[in-house]
Amino acid sequence: MTILIDRPELGVEAGSDKIDNAENAMVLDGGFVVPQANSFGHTFRDYHVESERQQGVENFYRVNHINQTYDFVKRMREEYGKLNKMEMSIWECCELLNDVIDESDPDLDEPQIEHLLQTAEAIRKDYPDEDWLHLTGLIHDLGKVLLHPGFGELPQWATVGDTFPVGCAFDKSVVHYKYFEGNPDYHNPEYNTKYGVYSEGCGLSNVMLSWGHDDYMYLVAKENNTTLPPAALFIIRYHSFYALHKSGAYKHLMNEEDAENLKWLQIFNKYDLYSKSKVRVDVEKVKPYYLSLIEKVWKMAERHLNWAEKPFNRVVHPGEVSPGGRGVASEAPLNPYLKVTVSQPGPYFQPPASNQHPQPPPSKLDSFPFMFSQR
Repeated sequence: MTILIDRPELGVEAGSDKIDNAENAMVLDGGFVVPQANSFGHTFRDYHVESERQQGVENFYRVNHINQTYDFVKRMREEYGKLNKMEMSIWECCELLNDVIDESDPDLDEPQIEHLLQTAEAIRKDYPDEDWLHLTGLIHDLGKVLLHPGFGELPQWATVGDTFPVGCAFDKSVVHYKYFEGNPDYHNPEYNTKYGVYSEGCGLSNVMLSWGHDDYMYLVAKENNTTLPPAALFIIRYHSFYALHKSGAYKHLMNEEDAENLKWLQIFNKYDLYSKSKVRVDVEKVKPYYLSLIEKVWKMAERHLNWAEKPFNRVVHPGEVSPGGRGVASEAPLNPYLKVTVSQPGPYFQPPASNQHPQPPPSKLDSFPFMFSQR
């Protein structure tokens, strides 16, 4: 299925502050109406326009860019790769996000469960037979439970926001690039070259990205031997990697498998981004459908799954407010975590079929039991 829309320029200054949402809309093939303006009346992903959220979003990225170092990401991947304490069902995890607001998002200030359902329902309209993609839409942001006390109550800068590779030079296409000058890796000759610790065509599975909900949710699926199609895992892991799938940066690190999966990610991104709105989804109306998908995959909709160990008590810094809720990022750089070591992540994906255009993976979810925890 081909989807043709005229996307606005993302992450750059817009020509005008406000857009008439009612008169300017794009329509996808299946009938999903895509607005040209976000819920505040501005162009999507405009990080420079003065808006209700601009200052808080910029401050978030300042703290994020200072603290997301190569060593920090290694520590987080080791700690949260254990997946051995927290138990809950998928739907319970969705409901936890009722109290989470993403401070990095200039387009929406609704609870994250709304975004999950808006994304999944928008995909469902245009891809009614691809239930694997509907489920991917529902679970792609579940890693944001890292903000919850049961998961260590990580600060927002260590959970949400655009992701980018660490261990090599930061690309100027990354939102608020200027704040990387405060990151120790920016001045480290081992990490500040084009390839850094990587090599051309090494594959994104061998590249560490800034730590957050994307990589965490990917680890939850991967470490528990899920057989979700490679395209779904790629979407989960890289959906916040806008420097790649919007700006085309870092392609020198990709291999052929990445290029194939990127086609599906770029399709998914339209729904992840443009479905955000103030229009609420009727949760009780759609819940039975998504529980049926979960039941296909896990064989029982209310099954409790192991998610993550709470690795350590977080240090609360003066002036820091509610990492999991509506507070703002701290004014001070934060790295209050134990130092541990972890080996370089190895290749996790299986080679995809070689096709010129993206082809849907198997749509019958019961053909690949999807699991989050080792039992």
